[in-house]
Amino acid sequence: MNFAAFDLNLLRVFNALMRERSATRAGEAIGLSQPAVSAALNRLRHLLNDQLFVRRGNDMVPTPRAVSLDETVREALAGLEAALAGDRRFDPGAADRLFTLIGADFFSTLLMPKLSERLAVKAPRVRLRLMDIARGDFVRLLQEDVVDVAMEPSFEMPDWISTETLFIAPLAIIVAKSHPALAKGPWRGSEFPLDLFCELPHAIRSVDGLHGVVDVGLTAVGRSRRVVLMLPHFQSVALAVAQGRLIAAIPIQFARAVASSLDLAIYDPPIPVMAHTIKLYWHRRHDKNPAHQWLREEILSATEVFRAGEDMEAIAAAAS
Repeated sequence: MNFAAFDLNLLRVFNALMRERSATRAGEAIGLSQPAVSAALNRLRHLLNDQLFVRRGNDMVPTPRAVSLDETVREALAGLEAALAGDRRFDPGAADRLFTLIGADFFSTLLMPKLSERLAVKAPRVRLRLMDIARGDFVRLLQEDVVDVAMEPSFEMPDWISTETLFIAPLAIIVAKSHPALAKGPWRGSEFPLDLFCELPHAIRSVDGLHGVVDVGLTAVGRSRRVVLMLPHFQSVALAVAQGRLIAAIPIQFARAVASSLDLAIYDPPIPVMAHTIKLYWHRRHDKNPAHQWLREEILSATEVFRAGEDMEAIAAAAS
């Protein structure tokens, strides 16, 4: 193969196909039509003497040769992008690209509508996609450049991941205002009674079937709760509680955003419960990338309302 005549744009197509596993989605990610992506793939197959991707159902599965090339191509493209960008500023008004984020439905409900409206004015040709955190290991997805940024609670991360704190998310107890247990009150203060908390059936948000910080807090005081429903989304948990039988502990920002429309009451937990620190994660290769820096700044600005917990009207507006 004559490397002097090699078209580096073919590597952009290869990288997009490795991330998206679809010619259509790869084209959307890099601004090419599906036929143009297919034509580029055919050229790559000829040059490298390998199929590179084979169709399996609706997906394009990489061959062992493609897998062996993936990391080298990805790192090379990132290095070229950083070197060529230099100190050049990112022009959002002229940008035509897709940014992919990953996070819980907390963000699809409370962040993405607001962020989309902000970017519609500043960057009319920028597209946003939020992947559900249940789609897989977000650390791997960051490493493979499938996603640009992840938004998740604080975890210990590999040293190649950069982080920035977005906000603190204390938990609140939600219960339907029509729940029969509320007729036994009122009790003093905003704290949900511990005995009642342990007695009533709970719904929890869980993508792996495991319990969380509430159960740790209960164990510390020698108590436990009765979890009867595990769901992958905060919205479905809130809807289940609104039916009138269950209670749940969810982030206070989400609780305040949906309480009025679902006719829910909000209480403090009856025990000390560790609040989650929600962080923004990205691959360190993008630390100085102007486009990524701009995206991260926009996310930080859009989540500022979650750091001002007393601004309940603004939080509720973010969900509308």
